[in-house]
Amino acid sequence: MSQGADSSRRHAIREENRNLRCLRFLVDLALAEIRAGSFTLEQAEQVVANIRSQALQLFPGKETAFDWIYRPRFHRAIMETYKLH
Repeated sequence: MSQGADSSRRHAIREENRNLRCLRFLVDLALAEIRAGSFTLEQAEQVVANIRSQALQLFPGKETAFDWIYRPRFHRAIMETYKLH
């Protein structure tokens, strides 16, 4: 691998890690606010939709990954917070 390609790869990895940290922060913050009861049910559902939209901007084409990794966490938090069992 050439030095330029290696540098580009390192940059891409740093950028992906930065995006992942950003997404984790957004998800954790949203989950904390949902669990704190800061939103109505409708607002909480909109927050989830907004976080998903942001995730797809950071990681285009990864809809399935979001739905498998984060949607269950949001679903559980909403079910528990709004007593939807």
